[in-house]
Amino acid sequence: MSFAVALSEAESTADAAAAVAAELAGSCEADLPAAVVFFATAAHLDAMDLLAGTLADRLDPDLLLGAGAVSVIAGGRELEETPAVAAWVAPLDGAVPIRLSPAIGADHSPVDELPLLGEQPRTMLLLADPFSFPADRLLRDLGADFPHVRAIGGLASASGAAGGNRLVLGGEVFDDGAVGLLLESSADVETVVSQGCRPIGRPYVVTHGERNLIHELGGRPALERLQEIVEGLDSSERALVQRGLHLGIVVNEHKLEFDRGDFLVRGVLGLERRSRALAVGDIVETGTTVQFHVRDAATAREDLSGMMAGRSAGGALLFTCNGRGRRLFEVADQDASVVSGAIAPAPVAGMFCAGEIGPVGLRSYLHGFTASVALFGRAASR
Repeated sequence: MSFAVALSEAESTADAAAAVAAELAGSCEADLPAAVVFFATAAHLDAMDLLAGTLADRLDPDLLLGAGAVSVIAGGRELEETPAVAAWVAPLDGAVPIRLSPAIGADHSPVDELPLLGEQPRTMLLLADPFSFPADRLLRDLGADFPHVRAIGGLASASGAAGGNRLVLGGEVFDDGAVGLLLESSADVETVVSQGCRPIGRPYVVTHGERNLIHELGGRPALERLQEIVEGLDSSERALVQRGLHLGIVVNEHKLEFDRGDFLVRGVLGLERRSRALAVGDIVETGTTVQFHVRDAATAREDLSGMMAGRSAGGALLFTCNGRGRRLFEVADQDASVVSGAIAPAPVAGMFCAGEIGPVGLRSYLHGFTASVALFGRAASR
């Protein structure tokens, strides 16, 4: 069985479910799919059980995984904030379904609920509710205890209220926690994480850091370093700084030079003018190398295009930020067309997320304004 994707823009959930099931059944021919992954927009949230049931009855997959999203992706199209269902079938034989409880306590890690992870490299496909599930803690604990397990996926985005999102695993529909698939160690999966930023200035070592506050960069107050960098920028780059400044945290300090993929990008949250410190959206330890970054549509477009160049796959799942799409690029289908075009004719499906999950360096993180891609099938070489 090969990969396939189907899309319906029907407003009726029954009609949409029937349409995508029929199209996928035709694509599968005599072979039943090992896995069906689907994404549905808010118009279908109240009938996710009907949607899941129809796909299960018509396709009889070994595994069924789904989530609600503000917008969905099918092929090279992005269906933004409109009734749509995108469903994707894949030969993910041997994958193990995962259900993780919401609101894990301080004395209990979400990693404790995972099946036996072994010691071989594995990939976890993860869909989570942003209001009830501590995705950042799961990823942090995975990195600490099981660095051979990488995660890719995103947070459901169909609803902006607690309890409003829907996740599907097998025949069950959930409004909290997380669901996913743990792929076999032999599964042929590559990941691409495009954070869509470019560096400004030069790298500096944090010479005084306190949790998420950076007091000194290269022996001088952090705010002074930033002002020095901004003064050397042209007017267009200064405008980008004013729109939103980011900080790239080096993930591999053993490298001598840093390039795309070497930074974990986090937002600069504010300035502490009295102490001349910077507040950042992550913990930054003393001794860490960092560099300021900016983001705009051109940079985000170039970054994903560059990272997808030379890739190949039998199929792909794309998890892009709900702040991208037309909001960022001012044109339709930007991320979907890049991914789909790079690996054509391989089928692509995905969703717009309230947070994207993907590896940078040796561990996985929860991102924002990012496009995370899982490439399945033949090796995705560059």
